[in-house]
Amino acid sequence: MTIANSEKLMNTEATQVNKPSLRTKKRIDWKERIFHGLFLTSAVIGIVSLAVIAYFIVAESIPAFQEAGVSGIVLGTDWLPPALFGVATMIVASIVSTLGAVVVGVPVGVLTAIFIAEIAPKRLADIIRPAVELLAGIPSVVYGFFGLVIIVPLIQNVFQVPAGNTILAGIIVLGIMILPTVITVSETSIRAVPRAYKEGSLALGASKIFTIFKLLVPAARSGIMTGVILGIGRALGETMAIIMVMGNAPAMPEGILDSARTLTANIAIEMSYASGVHANALYATGVVLLVFIMMLNGALLYLNREKAK
Repeated sequence: MTIANSEKLMNTEATQVNKPSLRTKKRIDWKERIFHGLFLTSAVIGIVSLAVIAYFIVAESIPAFQEAGVSGIVLGTDWLPPALFGVATMIVASIVSTLGAVVVGVPVGVLTAIFIAEIAPKRLADIIRPAVELLAGIPSVVYGFFGLVIIVPLIQNVFQVPAGNTILAGIIVLGIMILPTVITVSETSIRAVPRAYKEGSLALGASKIFTIFKLLVPAARSGIMTGVILGIGRALGETMAIIMVMGNAPAMPEGILDSARTLTANIAIEMSYASGVHANALYATGVVLLVFIMMLNGALLYLNREKAK
């Protein structure tokens, strides 16, 4: 046998050894189909769950919309069941408290994430990171107790108001509550930026602070915006802490030192004893809250996508 034939035979045998058998291919295809079906089922369950929840809330709210009208509920400023079901005051309170929480919490959260990811020594970062995660695990009622015992009396003494249960107290509590979400997601996004970006910027003579704010943060903008969106959702959906610190007055607030009631607090306070059209009006409040959150998240996601382009 010649050397050429020997090499050809060896290559053929190696190819046969490396080439997967038909049984192995079938086994791989079988596993892929199972996992494909599992992923598809999970996605369908999520979509169907959202659709079922939305259908249930809308179906239960129809009698209230028929009784008071969409404009009467959304634009009405008087909440006096079973006659008047206006939730405009609660929409304003929800918007103001959420925006205030974003103003308070987002800058602190993003700067903390930058400190942990890029500035803090490893030992210090390893201490702060678990503390932030622990902050995320604290129940809402504990935040409410903290606001009721510390923040409410402080506002009352500093601003000389009759009671410290105000929108400002809610803003501060919500601002603290969204910190873990904003910090965790923002830090992960900043760490996900390729190190070559930072190394190249420093190699060109840029300072560390310039590199962070002009390169790393813009590159991680999408993830940071995701953290902000999740924080906004947390603030809008918070109930127990808000009930404890905002006073729950269903009247139009004239400033952040007034008591107010949010949409979620309205549902939680009155659902236990509501019946008839009153209960349907609380479901209508849930519909307003659901539509508002969907519109807000959709707008933020659209803006984030446009900036990413």
